[in-house]
Amino acid sequence: IAFQNKALVYDLLFKAASETMLTIAADRKHLGARIGITAVLHTWGSAMTHHPHVHMIVPGGGITPDGSRWISSRPAFLLPVRVLGKLFRRLFLTRLVALHDAERLCFFGALAHLTERQAFLRHLSPVRKKRWVVYAKAPFAGPEAVLAYLSRYTHRVAISNRRLITFDETGVTFRYKDYRRDGRDRQQIMTLAVDEFIRRFLLHVLPRGFHR
Repeated sequence: IAFQNKALVYDLLFKAASETMLTIAADRKHLGARIGITAVLHTWGSAMTHHPHVHMIVPGGGITPDGSRWISSRPAFLLPVRVLGKLFRRLFLTRLVALHDAERLCFFGALAHLTERQAFLRHLSPVRKKRWVVYAKAPFAGPEAVLAYLSRYTHRVAISNRRLITFDETGVTFRYKDYRRDGRDRQQIMTLAVDEFIRRFLLHVLPRGFHR
């Protein structure tokens, strides 16, 4: 669905993710503050497959609703990830269905049948029952580490030259991370036919108005 409706789904990804963070942070049971967010779009996995997701940098606390003071989060803990996952799932799916009801989504090929509302709802039914994962990492070491992180993620393309090993008429060989493995086994090598390598790379050309 995201692949055939990139601009709409990428926009929805940003809005649902940011509203999730802002809503839970504002809840006095969790933080009770207005937080700031820097969000960066990524559309690829390590093997250049289509894997749209958003990276966020969030300060360790926020401003009170009346703007009078700063509220710090607990050490190494900002917001509960399971609570975030449930709200993110609800916001994302509710708005995705709203886009469908407004006839703004397009479907082609094997997905053409999803134009019909009941077929679309059946297609989404399994993911309503799954746990949606929000991954949170520990705080950065300081301002310099934040800048280094931002520079890596805002100026990165689907693959960097240093991951390329060899390429010729028969294929392109490159390093990638298999996140289902641990330790040294995580680093793997893959060879793709030239046309498949180019196809995967072009999956990540963004719609007009979006920035990598």
